[in-house]
Amino acid sequence: MDWYKTIKRYYDMGLYTKESEDTMYVGNFVVYGKITAEQYQAITDEQYPKATE
Repeated sequence: MDWYKTIKRYYDMGLYTKESEDTMYVGNFVVYGKITAEQYQAITDEQYPKATE
């Protein structure tokens, strides 16, 4: 399965969001290891937020 293409398609359809408090947050897939931070940026046009320490 090509996770990037699937997530991008669903994001473009409005099913996934870039709002971190939403359960359909694209960033969750970075956490799960399905896409990279660079792919997150390609999908949302925003840099993946780095965790604060």
